[in-house]
Amino acid sequence: MAKKNELDPETAALIAWCTEVEDYLIAGGASRDQAQEHIEEQIEWFTDLFFDGLTPEQAAREALA
Repeated sequence: MAKKNELDPETAALIAWCTEVEDYLIAGGASRDQAQEHIEEQIEWFTDLFFDGLTPEQAAREALA
């Protein structure tokens, strides 16, 4: 049985992907706080992009468009 605080591999991959998206949003001019807030507010949309196979860079471009 998995430990209570362990993330499943899919969730861990999504978190890592969002962290990379955050870096691209920052490179595009957002502050770290703005990038994090945007991802949190739009997490369902970003999750869809993740499962659609977009790279973090592509997702950030979509968000900045």
